[in-house]
Amino acid sequence: MSVQKDVYNPILFECAWEVANKVGGIYTVIKTKVPVTVREFGDRYCLIGPLSYKTAPMEVEALEPPAGIIRETLEAMSNQGVRYLFGRWLVEGSPYVLLFDTGSMGHKLDEWKGDLWRSAGIPSPPNDQETNEAILFGYIVAWFLGQVAQKYKDQSNQANPSPAIIGHFHEWQAGVPIPLIKQRKIDVATIFTTHATLLGRYLCAGSVDFYNNLRDFDVDQEAGKRGIYHRYCIERGAAHCSDVFTTVSHITAYESEHLLKRKPDGVLPNGLNVVKFQAVHEFQNKHALNKEKINDFVRGHFYGHYDFDLNNTVYFFTAGRYEFRNKGVDMFVESLGR
Repeated sequence: MSVQKDVYNPILFECAWEVANKVGGIYTVIKTKVPVTVREFGDRYCLIGPLSYKTAPMEVEALEPPAGIIRETLEAMSNQGVRYLFGRWLVEGSPYVLLFDTGSMGHKLDEWKGDLWRSAGIPSPPNDQETNEAILFGYIVAWFLGQVAQKYKDQSNQANPSPAIIGHFHEWQAGVPIPLIKQRKIDVATIFTTHATLLGRYLCAGSVDFYNNLRDFDVDQEAGKRGIYHRYCIERGAAHCSDVFTTVSHITAYESEHLLKRKPDGVLPNGLNVVKFQAVHEFQNKHALNKEKINDFVRGHFYGHYDFDLNNTVYFFTAGRYEFRNKGVDMFVESLGR
């Protein structure tokens, strides 16, 4: 007779390349949803990311893992050479965070790349360092989750069922564990969230009428022409092997349906924490102080060469990684010219 799972007290592992490792916007997405997630899950929530020795000391308060299955698993992995940092992420909510040093398993890279090809049909060239890191990270995470799930199963019984385990993975860099979890039949429910498709980024960056031709692209050929076929395979494999596939907007859902060939099960929009802005007077004071700082900078940078009335000046900003077309910098510059 099969043992029932405790679905009312699930454990959530949220996995992303930007956990305690700021690269772009996903860092902010995850960081700002942490307080709500911690209120819901408490210490049954743990984030997983790659260990950056440059940023981790400023992001994480190192702690011993709590006694129990997670500590046992990490100790066993450590005995086999895996280096990691466990602690609390120093953001609002202070969630548990687990960062793996991918370099500690670098000697397994060729073996794991071969296994990824045999088990999932995903190729990987030798000279793509980012993909190599994603594969090392993915295999370590799948190893960890597999051991945790098995230990809970071994210790469970009818009176003390094992908790349901959820793995939530963001973007292709964290997508490698998903096909491995499915292929190995690891008892973890998987969610894959794409924030923007990889091929979509590349197509939009070129002079392509993207949305009018979205249905007609030969996705394998387009990915191959841009040298990202292997990354595209990881992303598509994660989308198809996940139990639940989500994205962050309806336009990205439409894009995913045609480029990744799976319609997302749900759209989970990014949002703003509006509670922060309820103290209007405080917000207005900060606005005035920061605008004066900008005025000081502009005055020092331009005055003497180009004088103008700061009281009759409007400031426009755009923010994002430097993708000239994708982030609308071309439209921004054009609008300034008009």
